Amino acid sequence: RLGIIVFGLMGASSSILIPFLFYYLGTKSWWLGKRFSYVTQIQMIRDRYTSPALGTLLFVVVVLLMLPYILIGVKGGGDALAAITRGEWPSWAGSLLVCGVTFLYVTYGGMRSTAWANTFQTTVFILVGIIAYLVIMDHYGGIGKAMATLRETHPEFVIFGSGSYTVFKILSYLMLPISVAAFPHIYGHWLSARTAQSFQTPIVFYPLCIAAVWVPSVTLGMVGRIDFTAPLNGPILIELILAHTGGVLAGCLAAGVFAAIMSSLDSQTLALGAMFTEDIVRFYGFDDQLSEKQQVLFGRLFVAAFLVLAFVASLFTTRSIFELGAWSLTGFAGLVPVFVGALYWKRSTKQGATAAILSVIGLWLFFYADSLNVEGAYSIGGTGLIPAGIIVPVSALILILVSFATTPPRDADRFF
Repeated sequence: RLGIIVFGLMGASSSILIPFLFYYLGTKSWWLGKRFSYVTQIQMIRDRYTSPALGTLLFVVVVLLMLPYILIGVKGGGDALAAITRGEWPSWAGSLLVCGVTFLYVTYGGMRSTAWANTFQTTVFILVGIIAYLVIMDHYGGIGKAMATLRETHPEFVIFGSGSYTVFKILSYLMLPISVAAFPHIYGHWLSARTAQSFQTPIVFYPLCIAAVWVPSVTLGMVGRIDFTAPLNGPILIELILAHTGGVLAGCLAAGVFAAIMSSLDSQTLALGAMFTEDIVRFYGFDDQLSEKQQVLFGRLFVAAFLVLAFVASLFTTRSIFELGAWSLTGFAGLVPVFVGALYWKRSTKQGATAAILSVIGLWLFFYADSLNVEGAYSIGGTGLIPAGIIVPVSALILILVSFATTPPRDADRFF
């Protein structure tokens, strides 16, 4: 829909910002996790600010923000299966399949099976994506000819920005990638590292992996407009595969799409189970009343209930996958100042962190309600500025102001 500028707005910025966050936030989180035996980010925030109420508030907010994030995978899987089978399989069947398979191998395999599954799934998706890219580009006579044709038919897609992309709009999009630092499953991955040196590899290779995923996807999305016009029967990548490749590659693509969907969905599901078990069941003393097996069972029931809720929501939501992702990332991005303050600012207080989280909730709800009255892509007042561009700086400002206005924590030295 937007052309090559999408890579500039999200892909390129992600490849730069996310390794930076891994290095500065990931290594410090890992150090604290090893020192104090943390399993979840809620434990770190609750302990850092000595506030059970703040930890519970953060738990509720994170779980609620995970719903639209998980909906991306659930709805995306259903839509992909329906498109690939030309409606022979309804979208709800694909969504149900994604939920069922993810639940089974996450709850019965745990962190190790999820990590190995993630590695395999990501590898499959990247390899299939590159093969599909090469085959489809060959159909158009190569990348050069395809781009030349696109410049003639849809010149707006190959222009890296235009008058509609103001500095404020581009800067506001930079707020979305930083949301990674607040994802509970990413925090879990950070804590699973054996040593601090383990962070060096993803920092180096992450930009390359981003390029391997984004460049083929964005390019195929653009050249697909040569043959297809909106509205489409399904995602344009799937339409291209079905039109220009054989059934075998289409089947491989289906496997690749599902692999990509579940490679993120399983980590999110595992993180939810860990958070519920550690931050609710064990923190509030239910572990004294429950056996180890019963605690695990309650964790699995919570995950199952959440996936059922996500499945039901996928049947009724009218939001696109991109919109769901944007709203989820916006909320998580607003929480990042709280984590940065906890890790690197000794003067930050529980009152400041609480006020920052409440500001994120209030602004998120306000902008979301406002977006319901707008058709198409939402921006604040039609300026091009997305909500994350306001929520993140406001969250940081409130954290700073309220922290300076309240008594500093007494035992923060042990975290620094």
